[in-house]
Amino acid sequence: MSDEEWFKTLEDGRKVKFIYQELPDDGAFITAQLEGNEVVYSVVMAKAKNPLSRKDVESHFKAELAKK
Repeated sequence: MSDEEWFKTLEDGRKVKFIYQELPDDGAFITAQLEGNEVVYSVVMAKAKNPLSRKDVESHFKAELAKK
C-alpha cells in the first residue's frame, strides 16, 4: 500500500475520504476530509513505520472526526 485513497461512512452517516501516501525515508502523508466540507485534516509523519494499514490511518483522525 504505497499510495491509496478510500471512502468510509462513519456511524453517524457522514462520509470521509482518506488518502495515504508513502514518502521517502519511511515518511507518510495522510489526510481525512469530510464529504461536503472544505476542511481537510492533513498530517506529515516523518517516521511512519510504513506500510500503514487503513485502520492505522483512520485511527489517527479518530478524535477530529468525532467532532461535529
